[in-house]
Amino acid sequence: MVVEEETSIEEGLLQPKDQNVTSYSRITASVLCSTFVAVCGSFSFGVATGYTSGAEIGIMKDLDLSIAQFSVFGSLSTLGAAIGALFSGKLAMVLGRRGTMWLSDILCITGWLFIAFAKDVMWLDVGRISSGMGIGLISYVVPVYIAEIAPKQVRGTFTFSNQLLQNSGTAVVFFFGNFITWRSLALLGALPCFIQLIGLFFIPESPRWLAKVGTDKELENSLRRLRGRDADILHEASEIQVMTKMVENDSKSSFYDLFQRKYRYTLVVGIGLMLIQQFSGSAAVVAYASTIFRKAGFSVAIGSTMLGLFMIPKAMIGLILVDNWGRRPLLLTSALGMSITCILLGASFTLQKMQLLPELTPVLTFICITLYIGTYAIGLGGLPWVIMSEEHFLYSELLEEQRYFLFGCLFQKRKGYHLKKYKFRLLVTSTLVSPTK
Repeated sequence: MVVEEETSIEEGLLQPKDQNVTSYSRITASVLCSTFVAVCGSFSFGVATGYTSGAEIGIMKDLDLSIAQFSVFGSLSTLGAAIGALFSGKLAMVLGRRGTMWLSDILCITGWLFIAFAKDVMWLDVGRISSGMGIGLISYVVPVYIAEIAPKQVRGTFTFSNQLLQNSGTAVVFFFGNFITWRSLALLGALPCFIQLIGLFFIPESPRWLAKVGTDKELENSLRRLRGRDADILHEASEIQVMTKMVENDSKSSFYDLFQRKYRYTLVVGIGLMLIQQFSGSAAVVAYASTIFRKAGFSVAIGSTMLGLFMIPKAMIGLILVDNWGRRPLLLTSALGMSITCILLGASFTLQKMQLLPELTPVLTFICITLYIGTYAIGLGGLPWVIMSEEHFLYSELLEEQRYFLFGCLFQKRKGYHLKKYKFRLLVTSTLVSPTK
């Protein structure tokens, strides 16, 4: 039995890719549904991001908060997110992707309810930290889960939907913040978490995580649900199992091994993009857009409503372009656009302070804020998360090609396979993921 099972796996591994690509490249209803459930948490993320902008006036008035108290309230979300993100990777490994999303939902729902029914600043701060911790978990586990279940040829588009739903949440805050109370906005932030909490019972666990914990039957069931009942999942299941074992054998190292020379390129790209994203000032612009409009003399109601209407279309642009333009062109375009709009925004407030062209400042401020958020969304807003989730797959691709070559060598005489294409794949893939490129 053991010999037959190993032979079956070997045959699945050595079968040419083009004979299997159709079976696990289809976009099924299960993949769409699973992605929708996952990005419900991203919607709550977006609500939390723009919440301070839409709720600033109402909270400060109802609870008699000072500017300092409200600033602390706004920043505690970042503190909570940092705590959540610190443990997100370990929790995703121990609890699984679905288990981590369940935990994030509990934290977010608790936090939003504390904010919605707050009696004083203490309730607000506790709720903000709790929801922030949930957001920290969401920021990691959602793009990873989507990347692990999505077909390879549309993985970027599906992962970018995380950013689309974040923008949708922010858009709702900007738009409805002019019409509903800050307590209702908090309940609105908790709603998608309730939807996700229920939806998680009906979506499959990540096949790659199931392979890591060694549940082969559940791995096949998960793939069958994702690829379709009539799909041939043998090849993909074999790939995942072998690559997982190879990664595990290669990753038995300490934290300090991360700083080896061979990981330098990946480490610099991953951490560098996240640092650029966080230090770009986007969080401050979105969180305090209403304050910027007010200081520039532009109508807060009109500005917030227009931003709300603009949020989703500009995210759709990034969703469409991510797999057509490529990652690097979008990142460069995003960085250039953000730099130019920041310079113009600073110039408009400088002119206001010098009392030169005062009628120009409000309009220029609104245009710069809109373009800044738009250029941020198509690149630096979502692509760092996409690239971070894909870095694992670049390394896995190299291991996959090594596997093809090694198994081909072992069974060349017995199976009669030609190895030239495997050697070529190994050479090309090794070059693509080389730290020196």
